[in-house]
Amino acid sequence: MGLGVLEDRVMEHVPGTTRYFDDPERPQFSRDGAEGLKCDTSGPVPIILVPQPSDDPNDPLNWPLWKRDLITFILSVTAIFATCLGPILAANTLTLTEDFSIRFAKVAELTGWYLFGVGIAAFFFVPSGRLWGKRHLFVGGTIMLVITSAWGGASRHNYASMAAARVFQGVATAPFESLVNVAVGDLYCVHQRGIRMAFTNLAVFGGAFFTPILVGKITHEIGWQWTFYLVAIFCGLCLPAVYFFCPETAYRRDQALNTDMLSSDGANTQQSLANSLDPNTQEEAEKTTERDAPSTPDTLVGEDGEAGLNANPISAAPPATSTQAPAASSSATPGVRPTATLPPKATFKESLALFNGRKAEENFVKLMLRPIVLFFHPAFFWACMIQGLMIGWTVFIGVILAQFFIGPPLWWGEVETGYAYTAAFVGAIVGFLVAGLLSDWSARLMTRWNKGTYEPEFRLLLIIPMTIFGCIGLYGWGPTADDLLWDIPPAIPLMFFGFQVAGMVIGAVASSLYIVDAYRDLAIEGFTIMIVFKNLLSFGLTLKAFQWLVLNQTKATPLFNIIGSVQLVVCLSSIPLYIFGKRIRSFYHRNDILALCKVR
Repeated sequence: MGLGVLEDRVMEHVPGTTRYFDDPERPQFSRDGAEGLKCDTSGPVPIILVPQPSDDPNDPLNWPLWKRDLITFILSVTAIFATCLGPILAANTLTLTEDFSIRFAKVAELTGWYLFGVGIAAFFFVPSGRLWGKRHLFVGGTIMLVITSAWGGASRHNYASMAAARVFQGVATAPFESLVNVAVGDLYCVHQRGIRMAFTNLAVFGGAFFTPILVGKITHEIGWQWTFYLVAIFCGLCLPAVYFFCPETAYRRDQALNTDMLSSDGANTQQSLANSLDPNTQEEAEKTTERDAPSTPDTLVGEDGEAGLNANPISAAPPATSTQAPAASSSATPGVRPTATLPPKATFKESLALFNGRKAEENFVKLMLRPIVLFFHPAFFWACMIQGLMIGWTVFIGVILAQFFIGPPLWWGEVETGYAYTAAFVGAIVGFLVAGLLSDWSARLMTRWNKGTYEPEFRLLLIIPMTIFGCIGLYGWGPTADDLLWDIPPAIPLMFFGFQVAGMVIGAVASSLYIVDAYRDLAIEGFTIMIVFKNLLSFGLTLKAFQWLVLNQTKATPLFNIIGSVQLVVCLSSIPLYIFGKRIRSFYHRNDILALCKVR
């Protein structure tokens, strides 16, 4: 037993567990006998690159770092403008009720329709990104953002037109919410992703909470229509940058180069790959192909070797490069890489193509159905609950905030209501700082205590601060919001809102890291169902928020006592997952749930 994580009784080495002491992003430090592997030598200790870059100049891992960082920056900035459309109406509730002559609940539904569009579109865009790459989705999504944002601003007094525009705004946002982090996985080796992942997640989450702060003032000065027009303008400015400077990041890499995704021992796998790079051992490696074949099925790494937050997409059928073996041997022996002709480096004109070949030989319909199947996997169901519920409660508070702050006794306008989201923005920043600091420190400490063996379940320690921050926020919001009538300063319930947002962010990071580390080959489908679940749940909450308040005589305390208790139970479910998580990983590695449901 490793620090409370039960050992598996069947498999000696369970995928996700590594016997190397490593940091939370799992860079594998080079050891004696592994000199043939490509390493990052920029630091005092060489770090083995995971995954191993090929020799193909078109491999994104071989691009200059400045080019990869530029792509990440452009996609992140565009993602800020895309995701800001979610809360863009939060500060304008009163203004829109007057302009459209509708109730608060109907304004809340406009946010719900946006979330509905994001959730449904993710089912189609993620399989499309796996099969044909992500560039066409980023370019098409940016064009849609320009059109649909202008459409929203032009809707004026037509509620039906605005509702339709919100659905398509959600569709346009889906590529950026679901695939930007995957693109970061395409562009960087594991040890390089941490700070970039933090930046892209801050762009998506932090930008969303910063939006209402600006929207209130913009609405007050030049009208709510310009909040949409400005998004259209800025997305229009991003479009040339996305088109000209964001080439396709998906790449079909030989599965043998992905040394962290096999079920064999990491040291043996790396040594095998190192030997394959040595011409003196090439002939001997070929003779031992059958004897050294790993126990991992082809499809475990080849077809689904992609992780939504922290990994690279990998395909089972490698192209003909010097680092890739024929398909017959690729799935059998990692490290046997015969020489072949390298393709020429793509020209700038060629890099502008929206499609540059199929990235996987898989069925689109099966890819679309896989996330639904994974919802019934214990680990992915847990991740949906941990991340989706807290995001749903955040949307819920944002919807009913108008009831307490725009109405009596405060009678706030759009400017004050927008400034109220400062607490949520600060909470998002605090959450990212806490998650970043604790995830690094706790994983290193637990790995050291566990004699150098890293278990993905160590990531679940982040649920402790999530529970503290999140439950303080949920239990505190209700009574303080109700007591605004008794002259409690409005900063108090807003402070609890900030606590809740901090817990939400920590929970999102914790669940994402666990899925990436424990189920790297299934993470892309896992992140899809997490995105779909949280958006559809939030959509449902926007429809019922005011009804629940009415049933409780507009009192938030009893409602949030129930919500806080539900969240507490969900957080406590992390304890059995921590204890039995390794055995669950082993069971589902040996019993492929996707194959059983015929979607593999």
